[in-house]
This record gives sequence, C-alpha cells and structure tokens, in this order.
Amino acid sequence: MGFPLTLLDLAGSVALLLWGVHMVQSGVQRTFGARLHAFLSGALRNRFKAFAAGLGITAVLQSSTATGLMVTGFAAGGLVDLVPALAVMLGANVGTTLIVQLLSFDVAAAAPALILFGVLVFRRAQAGPRDFGRVLIGLGLILIALRQFIELLHPYESMPGLRHLLVAISAHSLLDMILAACVTWAAHSSVAVVLVVMSFAAKGVVSPLAAFALVLGANLGTAINPVLEGASGGNPAGRRLPIGNLANRVVGVSLALVALPWLTPLVTRIDPNASRAVADFHTGFNLLLAIVFFPLLPLYAALLKRCLPKRADETDPGRPKYLDTTMQESPAFALGGATREALRLANTLEAMLSGLCEMLERPDRQRIAEIRKQDDVLDKLNTALKDYIARLDQDAMSDMGRHRAMAILSFSTNMEQAGDVIDRNLLGISTKQLKRSLSFSKEGKAELLVMADRLIANLRAAASVFVTEDPRGARLLAMEKENFRRLEDEARYAHFERLRSGRIETAETSSLHLDALRDLKLVNAHLVAAAAYPILEDHGELLPSRVRGGAGDTLYSWTGDETAAAGSRVEIDPNGEAYEEEIHSPEEAEKRANQAREKSTEIRTRNQRRL
Repeated sequence: MGFPLTLLDLAGSVALLLWGVHMVQSGVQRTFGARLHAFLSGALRNRFKAFAAGLGITAVLQSSTATGLMVTGFAAGGLVDLVPALAVMLGANVGTTLIVQLLSFDVAAAAPALILFGVLVFRRAQAGPRDFGRVLIGLGLILIALRQFIELLHPYESMPGLRHLLVAISAHSLLDMILAACVTWAAHSSVAVVLVVMSFAAKGVVSPLAAFALVLGANLGTAINPVLEGASGGNPAGRRLPIGNLANRVVGVSLALVALPWLTPLVTRIDPNASRAVADFHTGFNLLLAIVFFPLLPLYAALLKRCLPKRADETDPGRPKYLDTTMQESPAFALGGATREALRLANTLEAMLSGLCEMLERPDRQRIAEIRKQDDVLDKLNTALKDYIARLDQDAMSDMGRHRAMAILSFSTNMEQAGDVIDRNLLGISTKQLKRSLSFSKEGKAELLVMADRLIANLRAAASVFVTEDPRGARLLAMEKENFRRLEDEARYAHFERLRSGRIETAETSSLHLDALRDLKLVNAHLVAAAAYPILEDHGELLPSRVRGGAGDTLYSWTGDETAAAGSRVEIDPNGEAYEEEIHSPEEAEKRANQAREKSTEIRTRNQRRL
C-alpha cells in the first residue's frame, strides 16, 4: 500500500474515531440530556458540589465542551454565580480524562462485542434502549479506530524519512502544542485528539516529550470552543466564564510547557508504558490545575468581574425600562413601574399578533424568525418582572399592594404564555406551509384573519382593563371567550362544508387550519385570564364551574372560566339533544341549578315508574 493511501486510511480512522465519540455523546445526551441539565442547574450552589457535578456530567458526556456550553448559558443569564460556574469547568476538565484512562488499557478485543450488543439494543423500538445502544456502538467504533491506527502505522514506523520528519516536529514542543490546539478546536473533542496521540506514542511514532506537548495543546484547544460558541452579544459579563476557563488553561499549559523537560522523565519513570504515560499525564495535568486554582476561585472571579464588567445594552428590547431597583423599598412606587413594564409585554405581544396576520396572508421565513425574536423579548421581560416583584419588601406592602403585585404577575405570565402559543404553534403552522408549499383557501384565510384581528382588539381591551381594573370592562372581556368559541365553531363548520365540496386546498391544509383555530382561541383564553379573571374574582363573580347530574339533567356552565357576566345554560334532554340559554347573574344561575335538580329527580322518578 502506497504512502498516500495510508494517509487516506489514517484520515478515515480519525473520522471513525470522531464519529464514535459523537455517537457516545449524542446517545448520552438523548438519554439523560434534560436530567443532566436539571442536575447541573441544581448543583450550582457552591463550588464543591459544582466541581463534583462538572466532573460527573463530563465523565458521562465525554465532552467538556458540552458541559462548558451548558454552564456558560447559566452564567450568561445571571442564573448562577461565577465562582461555582468556574468550579464546574475545573471538574469538567478532570472528568473528560476518565474515558482516556479507560481506553489506555488494551480493551480493543471488546469492540466487536460492544458493536453487536449495541446494534441489538438499538433495533428495539423504545427510545431509551436505542440511545444506550448508540453509546455502545460508539465505544466499539472508538476501539476499532484506535486499533486501525496501530496497524496502519506499523509498516512505516521504521521508515527513515518519516522518522526524520517526526523527530524534527518533536524538537519543537511549542509547535506541537499549537498544532494540537488547532486540531482540537476544529474537531470539538479533546478526547479524540488525546486518543490519537496515545496511538502515536504506543508505536513510538512520537517521543514522550512531543506526546505530552500535544496533550497540552488538546487541553488548550477544548477551552476555545465555549469562548467562540458560548454567550454572544455586547455584554462582556456573559463571556466571563469561557474566557476565565481559557485563561486558567493558558496559564497551566504555559507553565507545564516550560516544565516539560523535567516532567517527561518523571512521568515515564512512573509508567514506562507510552500509551498509559500519555493518559496519566493528561489526568495529572488537569488534577493539578484544579488543585491550584480551586482555592483561588473567589479572587479569580472578582478579577474577571472587574475586567469584564456588566454592561447594559440600551438597544436590547428585552431590557426592562421601568423596574427601578432604588424603588424596591417603596412598593407603592415600585408597583407603578412594574405596571408600566407589564404593558410593554402587551405591546410586544401586539407586534407578534400583527406579524402573525402577515404570516397568515403570506408566510415568509425571514419574517417568521423576526417574530420569534419578539417571543424572546417577552420571556426576558416576564423573568425580570417576576424577579423584581419577588424582591419587593413584603412587610412594607399593604394588602392592596400584595393584591396588585399578584395581578401584575398574572398579567405578565399570561402575556408570555400567549406569546409561546404564537411562537411554538401558530408560527410553526406557517413554517409547515412553507416547507410543504401549502396555502389556505381564500375563505379559510379570511376566517383566520378575522379571529386574529379580534385578538388584537381583545389584547388592547385586556391592557385597558389591567390598568383601570374596571369590573364592567372585565365582564365585556370575559364575554369574548364565548364569542371566540362561537367564531371557532362557525369557522370549523364552514371548513367541513368546504371539505365536503371537495376543495383541494381545503383538504391539503385541513389539519393546519383546525390547529390554527384552536391555537387562536387559546391565545384569547390567555388574554381573558390575564386581565378579566382577577377582577371578576375580586368582585365575587367568578363562580364554580358547573352543576352536573346524570342523563336528563341540566348542565349549567359559565363562559370561559365561568364569569357571571356571560354564562350559558346548556340543557341536555334524555335523547342527548342540547340547547343554550343565556344567564345574566349568579342569582339566576342558582335558581336554574335548583330547577335542574328538581327536573332531574322528576325524570328519574318517571323512568322508574315506567320500568
């Protein structure tokens, strides 16, 4: 086999190794991803637990980059302190060395069994076993790739030209380190690079000194990815963690590189096996770095905060404008600012609804992305409002103040949830239209636009009711839930009529149209719940849901969540037919309920006599 073909085979082995590492990581993330995320967020309370969590999660994921990106997201959002976040990264750097330790032993014979068992498990229908099978297959591929390295390098290890080249490279430790850092950054896996170095060292292709320099480069390269792929934007505070992690590794790698001529004989004397010596050096470097930096984390975090101060982005629409922290000791003024901030959520939601009308007319991929960004604004404002109100001095608040605080939270939460429905459901329908090249019928589009325009009017009414707390306005807004139910029924009936007539565009978009009707009604329900329900509940007009009997009984229910303003009586006769009758007051509802019970008893008695 020629040397060019051998290089091609070596490249294929590298690709196989990278794919095996990817399969292990993706299998673990699919099996435990959400739980690992929740476990990590719960462990970020002190640096000791954080270090252990980072070590454990990375040992399972085999990717300090993945762990780093997770914790960078927490730190950038201000959800965790910088000290435990840095401790997670120290633990992650140690955790990523564990699989290298395992694979440094001669376990290549287990590869066929791992792949066989992994394929058998993967073919099962359940998602959990399939993902575990993916992990086993990935481990088998890693072992096969490493064995191929050794076999491919064996014929060339005695070639004078290759040896001269490798000796020349080995004489420059700094060049080795830079080369490995670049490869690790590109491959997104220090594990794969260190395993390749172990294979080279096992066959004597590179000297121990060069192998250790390459390991240092792999450790440096894996810290570059979170810096480039983590928190972005104009706020330097979001980059404290990845830059801090990169800086401590630069310091550690620089010192280790200087000390390599003295460290190399020491490590090789402890373990003469070249492959094991590389793994031991990799683990020892990360352990020593963690031991040195761990006690210094509070001071190091303070330095990072001073060098990378938090900066408010004045152009960020998700940045609160009216939440003045100096007013938190005076809740009466603070709640006024919170009310103004809550109205910004209503304005943002109105912009989303206006954009939704455009998408119902003519879907556009770029415009959909712009509207979805507004949902991120809703999320940020809602989170800021909740945090602001939670920090208010409860002892200084009157009962009326506490009640107003709850009303603000209810309003902002429902605004944010309505935005989620638009983002995840309604805009998702527009995306499906684009992918499938579908368009609603002219009549169907008109029905949806009527409901969307009605939503915008209801949103404005909800904002007005939220500010004025007018009971009459709340009753009128609550009536909109029944009106929306009627609009949906009419649109659904018209849709089925078009289906019966054989309209092709109606048949193609039938499920999308019905989903859109449902989701528009759901958005309206959030608008009613945001402003009308708290006021009606305060005035004793939010009644229990219903009085139900058996067959032949009368069912009384109120529009929406049963407001006294616009309830409806639904009477069910023994044949299952129903009709509706308006109820205008709680007293009338109680009267009708008593009549229903009497009628139910009468029907049962008459039926028993017939029997």
